[in-house]
Amino acid sequence: MGSPGSGKTTVGRLLGDRLGKRVIDVDNDHLESYWNMSVADKLQQVGGDQFLQDEGEALLNLRAEDSIISLSGSNPMHPAAMEHIQRTGMVIFLDVQHDNIVDRLERMKVNRIVGQGRGVPMIDILKYRQQFYEGNYDLRILCEDGETQESIADKIVKSLGEFKSPPHRYTSTRSNLGKGSAENHKSFCDVVLEGLAPDKGLYIRNGAFPKFTPGELQRLLPLSYQERALRILEKWIHPDDLHPRLLGNMINNAYSLSSFNCHKVFPLVHLRGNQYLMELFHGPTASFKDAALQLMPQFFQHSLDTKEDSNTRYLILVATSGDTGGAVLDGFAKHAGPRVGVMVLYPNQGISPIQKLQMTSMTGDRVSVVGVESDFDFCQSTVKKIISNPDMADKLLESFGCKLSAANSINWGRLLPQTVYHITAYLDLVQTSGIKMGEMVDLCIPTGNFGNILTAFYAREMGVPIHRLILASNVNNILTEFFTTGRYNLRNQHLRQTISPAIDILKSSNLERFLYHMTDGDFDQIKEWYSQLDKDGHFTVPTELVNKMQDIIKVDWCSEEDCKSAMRDTFQETGYLLDPHTAVGKVIADRFNQGDRPVVIASTAHYGKFAQDVYSAINKDDGRLDLNPAELFEELGARHPRPAMHWTLGNVVEKAPVHRTVCGADVREIEQELEKFVEKCWR
Repeated sequence: MGSPGSGKTTVGRLLGDRLGKRVIDVDNDHLESYWNMSVADKLQQVGGDQFLQDEGEALLNLRAEDSIISLSGSNPMHPAAMEHIQRTGMVIFLDVQHDNIVDRLERMKVNRIVGQGRGVPMIDILKYRQQFYEGNYDLRILCEDGETQESIADKIVKSLGEFKSPPHRYTSTRSNLGKGSAENHKSFCDVVLEGLAPDKGLYIRNGAFPKFTPGELQRLLPLSYQERALRILEKWIHPDDLHPRLLGNMINNAYSLSSFNCHKVFPLVHLRGNQYLMELFHGPTASFKDAALQLMPQFFQHSLDTKEDSNTRYLILVATSGDTGGAVLDGFAKHAGPRVGVMVLYPNQGISPIQKLQMTSMTGDRVSVVGVESDFDFCQSTVKKIISNPDMADKLLESFGCKLSAANSINWGRLLPQTVYHITAYLDLVQTSGIKMGEMVDLCIPTGNFGNILTAFYAREMGVPIHRLILASNVNNILTEFFTTGRYNLRNQHLRQTISPAIDILKSSNLERFLYHMTDGDFDQIKEWYSQLDKDGHFTVPTELVNKMQDIIKVDWCSEEDCKSAMRDTFQETGYLLDPHTAVGKVIADRFNQGDRPVVIASTAHYGKFAQDVYSAINKDDGRLDLNPAELFEELGARHPRPAMHWTLGNVVEKAPVHRTVCGADVREIEQELEKFVEKCWR
């Protein structure tokens, strides 16, 4: 399937030769014999509108098995005919650049295209038809500018092999399910629902990373964020799990202007010199977590509707270091149904006042927000313990028909969407900075739980020209020590509260996935290391692995004073206000910056979420300490910074908290609170 002139007939014949199948060209082998006249004569006889109807009716009478069918360019414009074709077999879309098609049609002197001859430019006909192709394919073949039809046929053969493999291809980082029987494999929908694997490992997709060639990345340049997201994510998600049509609808729903107050969604902004900021805070809760959590709840609801019976409920149990909680609550409130509830655990003294108010002011019948008198690491380990507790699982299922899952980045469906904005940042850099496709860039990411930098690693593995990934830590610098020495040591470590609370983390969950990739899927080794970490509080990896990791990721950390100075100096020199996490990234990016390539810093949150600390930093701690959040916003706004105040935060500070429950650092106490909440939701 594809536009007129996309090469369907020639590619179809090449595939027929390579796969040993009969080839049916709808125009030449079916329509002309069915009508007993040429397609051009039929079009001239009945006109464009009637032609589409007659063509669709003829296609409904096509019966074929074990064949390659080359559709006409207008077949997808007849809905009933395309439903018939989709029932017949797999639909492959040759997505060819329109300029290439126009050139080819002019050379071929084609005269049998509906709409041709009415004075409408061919490029406009092709753009109009794109919508019909977008809604009807199972597999997209993204064709490069000027790519040969032999190369396109090779792509199809390779993609067919991947397509026909079972969609149930996710396994735990701690088990050998990938080498076991097929029934032990998990599908995308399975792992989205489960969150954490039964063996306490994290789910990972089997097989090689999907790839983009430089020519395919070039094709993504003129596209919107939503269009890029579809082409990226459909490479990861098997259409039997989530059809591209549904995936595209979810993406458009997630990244609408009503949720992201920016047409670019996550714009790339020049800071100074060779440094750029990837602004990831334009979503409804003003942090990068919105990128995944406006989409993941839709994955979850689809998986629930697909995999479970209509009586099954789910409680999403979430630990947050500040930003995830608000994003989870907003995303599930918008995109999930009445069979899903959300319970958020946050460190009571470890997040900013505005982060806390974003969560505690959230209303809803199936929402619970619970403070915990401990740190994020305790909250996260508690979530894992409760989800992995078989007695709790049996009790909730038997009494309330309720299962547990997670929406932290331990959930694959929560992690995967973040890959998109790293790829998009590179594409935007090519469009705006003058670098050429294929030139290298560095990416610097403030890092706590390792999810954000892991998805940047995925973008790199997919073919994006990222030279170095730079991991930026605050004083909770266990990751810096690990990447330097190979020792992951929690013994005698005490989490320190900082002004960058979202990366106040000692036990970084997604590091496990990275180590799985670095060891080529050595699940036995991963299981051994993490068993030792749980038992003894430490593990050490071999020097060879340390060297391998250092080839990809550079690391460093900064002090609180360094962070404050970066906020103050950057504002004085550029007028740009950094939040404390982005300031950590700026400090570390400066240390590694040799001026030889662009550096993109992930700006993970809006400064307004940390207004007191930002205000104090730019005033050298001499500013007033008695200002409430609304007054702080006014003081900061009076400086006319860029970016402007976030569009949702002004409303947040006017709200009153409705969730006031605080538990001690006791797993059983939290379990009891959870049971009370589930009973309230679904008794």
